[in-house]
Amino acid sequence: MTTELRTLRPAEWDGWYDNLLRTFSVAESAEERDVYRELTEADRGLGVWDGDQAVATAGAFSFRMTVPGGAAVPTAGVTMVSVSPTHRRRGLLRSLMRRQLDDVRERGEPLATLTASEPEIYGRFGYGLASRELAATVDLGRVSLDVPEGADDVRLRLTHDPASVSEACEELYGRLVPRRPGMLERLPGWERLTYLDPEAKREGASPLRCVTAERNGELVGYARYAVKPAWDEYELPRATVVLRDLDAVDPAAHGALWRYVFTLDLASTLSMTGRPLDDPWLHMVSNLRRCAPHWNDGLYVRLVDVGAALAARTYAVPVDVVFEVEDAFCPWNTGRWRLSGDAKGAQCAPTRDAADLTLNVRELGAVFLGGIPLSALAGAGRVRGSEGALREASTAFRGDVEPWLPHGF
Repeated sequence: MTTELRTLRPAEWDGWYDNLLRTFSVAESAEERDVYRELTEADRGLGVWDGDQAVATAGAFSFRMTVPGGAAVPTAGVTMVSVSPTHRRRGLLRSLMRRQLDDVRERGEPLATLTASEPEIYGRFGYGLASRELAATVDLGRVSLDVPEGADDVRLRLTHDPASVSEACEELYGRLVPRRPGMLERLPGWERLTYLDPEAKREGASPLRCVTAERNGELVGYARYAVKPAWDEYELPRATVVLRDLDAVDPAAHGALWRYVFTLDLASTLSMTGRPLDDPWLHMVSNLRRCAPHWNDGLYVRLVDVGAALAARTYAVPVDVVFEVEDAFCPWNTGRWRLSGDAKGAQCAPTRDAADLTLNVRELGAVFLGGIPLSALAGAGRVRGSEGALREASTAFRGDVEPWLPHGF
């Protein structure tokens, strides 16, 4: 087999993208294809070609991601990874990951992130599960909502054309990004994904709708949703509200929007996925069991530059600890690193001092955003060392809000 690994040429995009669609056995609308063509950074697209056919792909988006403390850190958003069924188990994925992480390092991005279709693949390349996402199916007939004070002062407006309010919603989203680790600063063009609504993928639901929340003429929140109508054998309404997004700046706005989607006429079920683990509605409902909440894996994080990454975030309590880091795939990270920091800032540099804790770079990625405690990984045998240092570091790394990736890429 003669193959060539190289950077994507813009004229090759269609064949490159088609390999991704074939590998995942999905259909793409013309509208979706146009959006992703526009968003693709060709100079960050990698592919393996067998003759003139793309047989493996990998790309990256140039994001800035919020980390604990509120800083926006340059981050590679790894995307569009595929290997054709005809070329599996020949080392193509490993070669793409090798080339890509070298490129990320050369660009000076200390972090790489991804969402995984098959999570077992990426641990060997140093990616650790750093955030989780909440899903729920709410029995609206058996659950009531106790909303915060001030919700009645919020004015709601409904539009059946989400694109018409996308600019204002995108500005509000931008204000929320610094508040929560894992959120991404979106580049121009990304707002098109928020109202992308191909009819072929609605599965019987209505077109996408958007309700905005205002106070004193200022936008304070929004929700995007669709309604999937249904009637039972007794001609009773059993519609499902399919929630896509809900963002708000304060408790009252959250309360007004959640009350709206919980009380839509003719609906008996509210379905949601991709929500933060500490979503406010969890503490407004009368019966959590009737909401069937559960979590799925969300964002995976890879520290490409251990020193720069750990110094970019802040820490809940003062910490001074030496990590012995194991990183076979990016050996420049292997060795001892002294982390000293607190809520105001941090520094992290190589050291010859004795290690307090030993762990793989995958575990550092898992705890980086503050959602997974080091102590939990130690309980699984993934972190070894001094109990005192473990308690100190585990407390320091934890955040005051759950990390969350609000959308895929």
